[in-house]
Amino acid sequence: MAKTGYTLPVFAVAAAKAAMLHLSGDERSPSQIELHLLPGSAMIPIEQVAQVDDRTALAICRSDPGDNLDLTRHTPIWAWVQWGDRQEHPLILEAGEGLGRTAEGEAAIYRYARQVFEANLLPWIPSDRSLTVRIIMPEGAQLAQRTSNAAFGILDGLALLGTSGIAQPLSVADHLEAFRETLGQTAATQPHLVFCIGNNGRQVAQRLGIPEAVQVQTGNWLGAMLVEAGALEVSSVLLLGYHGKLVKLAGGIFNTSSHVADGRLEILAAMLAQVPGEGDRLAQIRRVLAAKTADAAQRYLAEQGIGEQVFQALATRVSERAIAYALKYSDRTLTIGTLLFDRGGGVLAQDATADDLLARWADVEP
Repeated sequence: MAKTGYTLPVFAVAAAKAAMLHLSGDERSPSQIELHLLPGSAMIPIEQVAQVDDRTALAICRSDPGDNLDLTRHTPIWAWVQWGDRQEHPLILEAGEGLGRTAEGEAAIYRYARQVFEANLLPWIPSDRSLTVRIIMPEGAQLAQRTSNAAFGILDGLALLGTSGIAQPLSVADHLEAFRETLGQTAATQPHLVFCIGNNGRQVAQRLGIPEAVQVQTGNWLGAMLVEAGALEVSSVLLLGYHGKLVKLAGGIFNTSSHVADGRLEILAAMLAQVPGEGDRLAQIRRVLAAKTADAAQRYLAEQGIGEQVFQALATRVSERAIAYALKYSDRTLTIGTLLFDRGGGVLAQDATADDLLARWADVEP
C-alpha cells in the first residue's frame, strides 16, 4: 500500500506551530504537531525545537512526500518565529533563505499555504500580539535549480505551492493557481495590465519603460489568464511576447505549451498568404512551412522584405482572437493590444492598440 505524504506547506506550518507553542509554554519541545489541513488533519513529526530568547524560537522538521517521487524528500524546513506588539496583521509571513520570491519580491507562499498557516496559528495569537514567521529552507536554492520554478517567476528558492496538503506531483493546476493569484493581486490596484510572455518578456517591458507594478507573468496559460482578467474587470491588457509564442493565439491556440499544440509555421504561412506584395508568394509560403524554427521563418521573411508586413498583420490578428476569446468565456470585452519581439528582444511589430497602451506609460516612472 502506498505511503501517504504531505506537501511543503504542511511541514512549514508544522515547524512554525511547534516553535510558537514551545515559545508560549503551551507545549515544550513537541515531538509532533497536529495540523488542520483544510480538509482533514495530520500529525507531523518535529525534529528539533529551541528557544532563542524570550520572544523568539526556532523549530525544524523534514519534508516527507510519502511514496511520491519528490526532490524535496528529507529536506530540512526551519521556522523562525517571534512575538511582537500587535500590528495591522496578526500573522506576518516572511521568506528566509531558500524560500523563493516572486518577481515582485513577495514571499512565494501561495493561497493554500497561507490558509493553512492562518488556520493553525491565528487561534493561538493573543489580541495584543503579532507573530512573525520566517520560513528557511537551507537546501532550497540548490534544489530550485533542478525545478522549473524560474520559468514560473519563482526566484532564488522553492515555493510553498499546492492546492492540498496531501503530496502529489506538482500539477499544472498548482502553477496556474499561482499565476491567477498574482493576477488578482495586481488587478486589485491596476486596471491596465501588461502580460509578459516568454522568458525575456520582463526585460523587454523594463526596456520599454513599463512600470513593474503593471507587469504580470502568464506562463503558457494565455487563455485562462485573459478570461481571469475579464472576470476581474480589468480595463486593458497589453500582450508582450516572443513571436514564436504569441503566433499561436492567431490560430486560436490559447495554451502556448508545445506539449498542447504547435502550428506556428502553419499560422505564419497563413498570415503570409493574406499579405499583398510582389514575388512568388507560393514559393515563399513553402519556404516558411519548411523552416526548422519560427526564428528561421522570421529571418527569411525579413530577408524577403515582407517581415514587417507579415508581423504587423499577425499582431493585429492576435489581438482580435484574444478579444474574442475573453468575450466568449468571461462575457467581458477587454481592450487588448499586442507587441511581438524576436528572440533577442527586438520589437518586430505592434498593433495600433499597443501604441495607445504604451503611450500610457511613456511619462511614468518605471
